Amino acid sequence: MVRPFKKDINFLGHRKIFFIVSGVLILASIFGFVFRGGLSFGIEFMGGSSIELTNAQNVSIDQVRQAFAAQGQNDVLIQQASEPGGGQGYVIRTSQTDAAAASKTADAVIKALNLPAQTVQPQTIGSSWGGDVTRSMIIALIVAMALIIIYMAIRYEWKMGLCAIIALIHDIIIVTGFYAIFHIDVTPNVVAAMLTIMGYSLYDTVVVFHRIKDNTAETRSHSFMTVANHSINQTILRTINTTVTTLVPVVAMLIFGGETLQEFALAMTIGLISGSYSSIGIATPIYALWKQHEPKFKKLRSKFGEGVGSFSAAEDLGE
Repeated sequence: MVRPFKKDINFLGHRKIFFIVSGVLILASIFGFVFRGGLSFGIEFMGGSSIELTNAQNVSIDQVRQAFAAQGQNDVLIQQASEPGGGQGYVIRTSQTDAAAASKTADAVIKALNLPAQTVQPQTIGSSWGGDVTRSMIIALIVAMALIIIYMAIRYEWKMGLCAIIALIHDIIIVTGFYAIFHIDVTPNVVAAMLTIMGYSLYDTVVVFHRIKDNTAETRSHSFMTVANHSINQTILRTINTTVTTLVPVVAMLIFGGETLQEFALAMTIGLISGSYSSIGIATPIYALWKQHEPKFKKLRSKFGEGVGSFSAAEDLGE
Protein backbone atom coordinates (compact mmCIF):
# COMPACT_ATOMS: atom_id res chain seq x y z
CA MET A 1 0.00 0.00 0.00
CA VAL A 2 1.31 3.46 -0.89
CA ARG A 3 1.77 5.62 2.21
CA PRO A 4 2.68 9.29 2.64
CA PHE A 5 6.40 9.99 2.79
CA LYS A 6 7.83 9.39 6.23
CA LYS A 7 11.17 10.83 7.30
CA ASP A 8 12.93 8.60 9.80
CA ILE A 9 15.19 9.92 12.56
CA ASN A 10 18.69 8.90 11.55
CA PHE A 11 19.68 7.03 14.73
CA LEU A 12 22.17 4.67 13.12
CA GLY A 13 23.70 7.47 11.10
CA HIS A 14 24.96 8.78 14.45
CA ARG A 15 26.22 5.42 15.69
CA LYS A 16 29.79 6.72 16.04
CA ILE A 17 28.53 9.31 18.54
CA PHE A 18 26.75 6.56 20.50
CA PHE A 19 29.93 4.49 20.56
CA ILE A 20 32.00 7.48 21.72
CA VAL A 21 29.53 8.30 24.52
CA SER A 22 29.51 4.68 25.66
CA GLY A 23 33.29 4.53 25.45
CA VAL A 24 33.63 7.59 27.67
CA LEU A 25 31.19 6.14 30.23
CA ILE A 26 32.99 2.79 30.24
CA LEU A 27 36.38 4.50 30.65
CA ALA A 28 34.94 6.52 33.56
CA SER A 29 33.73 3.25 35.08
CA ILE A 30 37.16 1.67 34.68
CA PHE A 31 38.62 4.77 36.37
CA GLY A 32 36.27 4.15 39.28
CA PHE A 33 37.30 0.50 39.53
CA VAL A 34 41.05 1.18 39.28
CA PHE A 35 41.62 4.54 40.97
CA ARG A 36 38.71 4.72 43.42
CA GLY A 37 39.42 1.39 45.04
CA GLY A 38 36.81 -0.64 43.18
CA LEU A 39 33.36 -1.54 44.47
CA SER A 40 32.44 -1.12 48.10
CA PHE A 41 30.27 -4.02 49.26
CA GLY A 42 27.72 -3.97 52.05
CA ILE A 43 27.88 -6.21 55.11
CA GLU A 44 25.82 -8.89 53.35
CA PHE A 45 28.87 -9.50 51.14
CA MET A 46 31.72 -8.52 53.44
CA GLY A 47 30.21 -9.55 56.78
CA GLY A 48 28.98 -7.34 59.62
CA SER A 49 26.24 -6.81 62.18
CA SER A 50 22.64 -5.65 62.15
CA ILE A 51 21.53 -3.76 65.28
CA GLU A 52 17.93 -2.81 66.03
CA LEU A 53 17.12 0.19 68.25
CA THR A 54 13.55 0.73 69.49
CA ASN A 55 11.63 3.65 71.04
CA ALA A 56 13.84 6.15 69.21
CA GLN A 57 11.21 8.57 67.91
CA ASN A 58 13.01 11.54 69.50
CA VAL A 59 16.33 10.71 67.90
CA SER A 60 17.36 11.75 64.37
CA ILE A 61 19.37 9.71 61.88
CA ASP A 62 22.28 12.16 62.20
CA GLN A 63 22.35 11.66 65.97
CA VAL A 64 22.42 7.88 65.53
CA ARG A 65 25.21 8.17 62.97
CA GLN A 66 27.27 10.42 65.26
CA ALA A 67 26.80 8.06 68.20
CA PHE A 68 28.14 5.13 66.18
CA ALA A 69 31.00 7.25 64.83
CA ALA A 70 32.00 8.00 68.43
CA GLN A 71 32.40 4.22 68.87
CA GLY A 72 34.65 3.98 65.82
CA GLN A 73 31.88 2.82 63.45
CA ASN A 74 31.94 5.46 60.71
CA ASP A 75 30.56 3.40 57.82
CA VAL A 76 27.10 2.47 59.02
CA LEU A 77 23.89 2.06 57.06
CA ILE A 78 20.83 3.34 58.94
CA GLN A 79 17.22 2.52 58.09
CA GLN A 80 14.16 3.88 59.85
CA ALA A 81 11.70 1.27 61.08
CA SER A 82 8.10 1.80 62.20
CA GLU A 83 6.91 0.11 65.37
CA PRO A 84 3.45 -0.97 66.56
CA GLY A 85 1.62 1.90 68.21
CA GLY A 86 3.25 4.59 66.09
CA GLY A 87 6.73 4.40 67.56
CA GLN A 88 9.92 4.71 65.60
CA GLY A 89 13.10 2.71 65.63
CA TYR A 90 16.23 2.16 63.59
CA VAL A 91 17.97 -0.78 62.01
CA ILE A 92 21.71 -0.14 61.74
CA ARG A 93 24.20 -2.20 59.82
CA THR A 94 27.86 -2.02 60.85
CA SER A 95 31.08 -3.71 59.76
CA GLN A 96 31.59 -5.52 63.08
CA THR A 97 31.56 -9.31 62.71
CA ASP A 98 31.97 -10.12 66.41
CA ALA A 99 28.63 -10.37 68.23
CA ALA A 100 30.08 -9.35 71.61
CA ALA A 101 31.78 -6.27 70.20
CA ALA A 102 28.62 -5.29 68.31
CA SER A 103 26.54 -5.67 71.50
CA LYS A 104 29.02 -3.51 73.42
CA THR A 105 28.81 -0.85 70.72
CA ALA A 106 25.01 -0.92 70.79
CA ASP A 107 24.94 -0.49 74.59
CA ALA A 108 27.26 2.52 74.34
CA VAL A 109 25.09 4.07 71.62
CA ILE A 110 21.90 3.56 73.65
CA LYS A 111 23.53 5.30 76.60
CA ALA A 112 24.85 8.18 74.45
CA LEU A 113 21.42 8.78 72.88
CA ASN A 114 19.58 8.51 76.24
CA LEU A 115 17.28 5.85 74.82
CA PRO A 116 15.08 3.73 77.09
CA ALA A 117 16.80 0.63 78.44
CA GLN A 118 16.46 -2.22 75.96
CA THR A 119 18.03 -5.55 75.21
CA VAL A 120 19.94 -5.50 71.94
CA GLN A 121 20.92 -8.74 70.27
CA PRO A 122 22.91 -7.92 67.13
CA GLN A 123 22.61 -10.28 64.20
CA THR A 124 26.07 -10.91 62.79
CA ILE A 125 27.04 -12.10 59.34
CA GLY A 126 30.40 -13.79 58.86
CA SER A 127 32.70 -13.03 55.95
CA SER A 128 32.39 -16.63 54.71
CA TRP A 129 28.63 -16.21 54.34
CA GLY A 130 29.26 -12.98 52.46
CA GLY A 131 31.59 -14.86 50.12
CA ASP A 132 28.84 -17.39 49.43
CA VAL A 133 26.45 -14.54 48.56
CA THR A 134 29.02 -13.02 46.19
CA ARG A 135 29.55 -16.35 44.41
CA SER A 136 25.79 -16.85 44.13
CA MET A 137 25.43 -13.38 42.61
CA ILE A 138 28.12 -14.07 39.98
CA ILE A 139 26.60 -17.46 39.14
CA ALA A 140 23.14 -15.86 38.78
CA LEU A 141 24.50 -13.27 36.33
CA ILE A 142 26.38 -15.86 34.26
CA VAL A 143 23.40 -18.23 34.12
CA ALA A 144 21.04 -15.37 33.17
CA MET A 145 23.30 -14.30 30.31
CA ALA A 146 23.71 -17.87 29.06
CA LEU A 147 19.93 -18.40 29.06
CA ILE A 148 19.46 -15.12 27.17
CA ILE A 149 21.85 -16.24 24.42
CA ILE A 150 20.14 -19.64 24.20
CA TYR A 151 16.66 -18.09 24.01
CA MET A 152 17.68 -15.51 21.40
CA ALA A 153 19.48 -18.15 19.34
CA ILE A 154 16.39 -20.40 19.30
CA ARG A 155 13.83 -17.63 18.84
CA TYR A 156 15.83 -15.45 16.45
CA GLU A 157 19.54 -16.07 15.80
CA TRP A 158 22.71 -16.33 17.82
CA LYS A 159 24.06 -12.99 16.56
CA MET A 160 21.09 -11.22 18.13
CA GLY A 161 21.74 -13.02 21.41
CA LEU A 162 25.40 -12.00 21.45
CA CYS A 163 24.58 -8.37 20.64
CA ALA A 164 21.97 -8.34 23.41
CA ILE A 165 24.57 -9.64 25.86
CA ILE A 166 27.03 -6.93 24.77
CA ALA A 167 24.35 -4.33 25.55
CA LEU A 168 23.67 -5.95 28.95
CA ILE A 169 27.37 -5.97 29.85
CA HIS A 170 27.51 -2.31 28.78
CA ASP A 171 24.66 -1.50 31.19
CA ILE A 172 26.15 -3.49 34.08
CA ILE A 173 29.55 -1.81 33.66
CA ILE A 174 27.97 1.66 33.70
CA VAL A 175 25.81 0.95 36.77
CA THR A 176 28.64 -0.67 38.76
CA GLY A 177 31.03 2.04 37.56
CA PHE A 178 28.74 4.69 39.02
CA TYR A 179 28.82 2.88 42.37
CA ALA A 180 32.62 2.59 42.19
CA ILE A 181 33.17 6.27 41.29
CA PHE A 182 30.96 7.56 44.13
CA HIS A 183 31.92 4.76 46.54
CA ILE A 184 28.34 3.73 47.23
CA ASP A 185 27.91 0.35 48.91
CA VAL A 186 26.69 -2.53 46.75
CA THR A 187 24.00 -4.43 48.65
CA PRO A 188 21.62 -7.27 47.74
CA ASN A 189 19.07 -4.58 46.84
CA VAL A 190 21.48 -3.24 44.22
CA VAL A 191 22.04 -6.76 42.86
CA ALA A 192 18.27 -7.30 42.67
CA ALA A 193 17.95 -4.01 40.78
CA MET A 194 20.69 -5.07 38.33
CA LEU A 195 18.93 -8.35 37.59
CA THR A 196 15.70 -6.41 37.04
CA ILE A 197 17.54 -3.99 34.75
CA MET A 198 18.70 -6.93 32.64
CA GLY A 199 15.08 -7.79 32.00
CA TYR A 200 14.11 -4.28 30.94
CA SER A 201 17.20 -3.85 28.76
CA LEU A 202 16.56 -7.20 27.09
CA TYR A 203 12.91 -6.31 26.49
CA ASP A 204 13.81 -3.12 24.62
CA THR A 205 16.43 -4.92 22.56
CA VAL A 206 14.13 -7.83 21.67
CA VAL A 207 11.38 -5.44 20.55
CA VAL A 208 13.75 -3.74 18.09
CA PHE A 209 15.29 -7.03 16.92
CA HIS A 210 11.87 -8.56 16.35
CA ARG A 211 10.89 -5.61 14.15
CA ILE A 212 14.18 -5.88 12.24
CA LYS A 213 13.54 -9.58 11.64
CA ASP A 214 10.07 -8.88 10.23
CA ASN A 215 11.25 -5.98 8.09
CA THR A 216 14.23 -7.75 6.54
CA ALA A 217 11.92 -10.58 5.48
CA GLU A 218 9.74 -8.13 3.56
CA THR A 219 12.20 -5.89 1.71
CA ARG A 220 14.82 -6.28 -0.99
CA SER A 221 15.02 -2.59 -1.88
CA HIS A 222 16.95 -1.17 1.08
CA SER A 223 20.26 -1.79 2.83
CA PHE A 224 20.21 -3.64 6.13
CA MET A 225 21.36 -0.46 7.93
CA THR A 226 18.35 1.43 6.56
CA VAL A 227 15.94 -1.33 7.57
CA ALA A 228 17.43 -1.46 11.08
CA ASN A 229 17.17 2.30 11.46
CA HIS A 230 13.55 2.22 10.27
CA SER A 231 12.84 -0.53 12.83
CA ILE A 232 14.14 1.69 15.64
CA ASN A 233 11.84 4.47 14.48
CA GLN A 234 8.88 2.10 14.52
CA THR A 235 9.55 1.04 18.11
CA ILE A 236 10.96 4.23 19.66
CA LEU A 237 7.62 5.39 21.09
CA ARG A 238 7.13 2.03 22.81
CA THR A 239 10.61 2.32 24.31
CA ILE A 240 9.95 5.86 25.53
CA ASN A 241 6.56 4.95 26.99
CA THR A 242 7.91 1.88 28.79
CA THR A 243 10.91 3.74 30.19
CA VAL A 244 8.98 6.80 31.37
CA THR A 245 6.16 4.86 33.00
CA THR A 246 8.72 2.67 34.79
CA LEU A 247 10.92 5.59 35.84
CA VAL A 248 8.11 7.58 37.48
CA PRO A 249 7.59 5.24 40.48
CA VAL A 250 11.30 4.42 40.65
CA VAL A 251 12.27 8.11 40.86
CA ALA A 252 9.53 8.59 43.47
CA MET A 253 11.18 5.84 45.55
CA LEU A 254 14.56 7.49 45.01
CA ILE A 255 13.30 10.85 46.31
CA PHE A 256 10.85 9.87 49.02
CA GLY A 257 11.85 6.30 49.96
CA GLY A 258 13.92 5.22 52.91
CA GLU A 259 17.57 4.29 52.69
CA THR A 260 16.86 0.69 51.69
CA LEU A 261 14.40 1.68 48.95
CA GLN A 262 16.83 4.30 47.69
CA GLU A 263 19.52 1.63 47.25
CA PHE A 264 17.22 -0.23 44.88
CA ALA A 265 15.83 2.88 43.18
CA LEU A 266 19.23 4.45 42.43
CA ALA A 267 20.49 1.36 40.59
CA MET A 268 17.15 1.03 38.78
CA THR A 269 17.18 4.68 37.65
CA ILE A 270 20.68 4.48 36.19
CA GLY A 271 20.04 1.06 34.68
CA LEU A 272 16.71 1.96 33.05
CA ILE A 273 18.21 4.98 31.32
CA SER A 274 21.29 3.01 30.25
CA GLY A 275 19.18 0.03 29.13
CA SER A 276 16.90 2.12 26.94
CA TYR A 277 19.92 3.85 25.45
CA SER A 278 21.91 0.65 24.84
CA SER A 279 19.14 -1.04 22.84
CA ILE A 280 19.28 1.84 20.35
CA GLY A 281 22.87 3.03 20.65
CA ILE A 282 24.75 -0.25 21.24
CA ALA A 283 22.86 -3.48 20.46
CA THR A 284 21.20 -2.41 17.19
CA PRO A 285 24.21 -0.61 15.62
CA ILE A 286 26.54 -3.53 16.40
CA TYR A 287 24.02 -6.01 15.03
CA ALA A 288 23.47 -3.93 11.87
CA LEU A 289 27.21 -3.53 11.25
CA TRP A 290 27.64 -7.28 11.68
CA LYS A 291 24.72 -8.34 9.50
CA GLN A 292 25.47 -6.08 6.57
CA HIS A 293 28.63 -8.08 5.91
CA GLU A 294 26.64 -11.24 5.24
CA PRO A 295 26.51 -12.12 1.52
CA LYS A 296 22.77 -11.48 1.23
CA PHE A 297 22.95 -7.99 2.73
CA LYS A 298 26.40 -7.19 1.33
CA LYS A 299 24.83 -7.05 -2.13
CA LEU A 300 22.17 -4.63 -0.91
CA ARG A 301 24.85 -2.51 0.74
CA SER A 302 26.79 -2.36 -2.54
CA LYS A 303 23.62 -1.34 -4.36
CA PHE A 304 22.20 1.19 -1.89
CA GLY A 305 25.36 2.45 -0.16
CA GLU A 306 26.94 2.37 3.31
CA GLY A 307 24.76 5.03 4.90
CA VAL A 308 21.22 5.06 6.21
CA GLY A 309 18.67 5.81 3.53
CA SER A 310 15.03 6.87 3.72
CA PHE A 311 11.95 4.86 2.88
CA SER A 312 10.12 5.95 -0.21
CA ALA A 313 6.42 6.70 -0.48
CA ALA A 314 5.97 3.34 -2.14
CA GLU A 315 7.24 1.34 0.81
CA ASP A 316 6.80 1.81 4.53
CA LEU A 317 7.46 -1.49 6.21
CA GLY A 318 5.42 -2.99 9.01
CA GLU A 319 2.69 -0.34 9.05
